[in-house]
Amino acid sequence: MSQINAVGRRKASISRAFLSHGTGKVTINGKDYKEYITVPHLSDLIVLPFKLTDTEGKFDIKINVNGGGIKGQAEAIALSIARALVKENAEHKPALKAKDLMTRDARVVERKKPGLRKARKKTQFSKR
Repeated sequence: MSQINAVGRRKASISRAFLSHGTGKVTINGKDYKEYITVPHLSDLIVLPFKLTDTEGKFDIKINVNGGGIKGQAEAIALSIARALVKENAEHKPALKAKDLMTRDARVVERKKPGLRKARKKTQFSKR
């Protein structure tokens, strides 16, 4: 195994993960993952696939992510890491699937319609 790559998407975020054997270093857009994602529960979400598969410290992972906000990016990263781990070893899939890390969350923001204030919100009705 030289390098395994996988894609993860969530909302408007797209993440590409490149998995290779190493010491457990996680790099996102050239920065350490704790420096890039400072929210504690989101940075825990990024290392969750490694914890579930008992592969902490066995792989280096380089991630390119763009689009969307911090939460969408974190969830896209978690999906791409989970997919890369399954490509490396298919036995990891049941553990990851049990925690919904193998499912692409397809929910995106609904577009604004013409004549409305937001996607569904109308202006206040005025009788006179």
